[in-house]
Formats: sequence, structure tokens, C-alpha cells
Amino acid sequence: MNWGSFEGLLRAVNVYSTAFGRIWLSVVFIFRLLVYLVAAEKVWSDDHKDFDCNTRQPGCTNVCYDHFFPISHIRLWALQLILVTCPSLLVLMHVAYREAKEERLREIQGDNYRRIYPNPGKKRGGLWWTYLLSLIFKAAVDVVFLYIFFRFYRNYTLPRVVKCELPPCPNVVDCFISRPTEKNIFTLFMVVTTCICVVLNLIEATYLIGKR
Repeated sequence: MNWGSFEGLLRAVNVYSTAFGRIWLSVVFIFRLLVYLVAAEKVWSDDHKDFDCNTRQPGCTNVCYDHFFPISHIRLWALQLILVTCPSLLVLMHVAYREAKEERLREIQGDNYRRIYPNPGKKRGGLWWTYLLSLIFKAAVDVVFLYIFFRFYRNYTLPRVVKCELPPCPNVVDCFISRPTEKNIFTLFMVVTTCICVVLNLIEATYLIGKR
């Protein structure tokens, strides 16, 4: 994925955001997207390779890894970041639609045409609803992923040793996770920043409703 282009699109959304929305974008860029790209991907790059079980039984290590890591943290975070930022792009598309409509009217009626949207980026009418629904959707996505992480990885933490007795393992074997402490620190960091983003979205939604 070209994260640079993705970031460039989101920066354009910053023009039409409220103060709370700009803070949210800053948190997403600095504390989630950059941390994901610079550090998190490298930390989890060896999770399968260095997942070691004290047995030589063929297939046992792969089965145990699949059981304890049904979905990689990295892939879940990538999906979460995509879903949580797409609604912001819908706001940008809505503004672009308004601007294109104004341009068509100007071409048809001339420079003295009656403007439908004096300020296409002003959050009025349909754009207000698009913006509000995008905030609710972003908060809902983050909450859903927090729940998913909690279900897959209890208390958002990884143990140093896990015991596995799934076939074809001959008996109960001990399996060791690579760098569990470092991964727990990054996981908790991402969880905290996700919670901050949820709070910012709810505050911004309340601000929009109160202002209207």
C-alpha cells in the first residue's frame, strides 16, 4: 500500500475539519500511522519465524501459532486504519461534488449564476450529516476493533509462554512468543491512542450537534 498517497489524501481533509478533527488527524498520523509504519511492522516481522515450540513434531508449531495468533496484530491494525480513515475521505468527496456542481452551473449560466453553495466546504445541509455520520462511524470502527483485540488477545497482552496440546502435537508442549514485552508495550500504546481517538470523535460529534 502507498501510505504516502493515503496520508496526502487525509491531509486534504484537514482543511474541512473542526479543531477537534484536526487534533484527531494529528493523533492518527503521529501516534498511529507513523508508529505503525516505523516501529510496529518491524516488531511483528518475526512473530511467526521466532514462534518456537519445544517439539520437533511436524506441523505442531504451525497449528499452535495459528491457534494463538488467528489474525496478526499488524493486519488488524492496517485494516483498522483503513476503515477508520475512509469516512474522512467521504467528506472530501462530498466537498468535491459540491464544487463540481457549482462549476457546472457557472459553465451553463455564466459568471452571474446563482450560487447553490456559496462556501462548498461549510458544514451545512448534507455535508453536515456526512461529517457527523463519519464521526460516528469512525468511533464505532475503533470500538469494534478494541473488542476484537480483546477477544483474540485477552487484556490486550501476550504471555511469554503458551501451552498447546492441539493435534498433531504429541502432548502438551510449551511455545515461546518472540519479544512479548515489546509487543505488549506497542499493543497497549495503540489501544490507548485508539481510545483517545474515540473520545475525540465523540467530543467533535457533540460539538457539531451543539453548534447546530
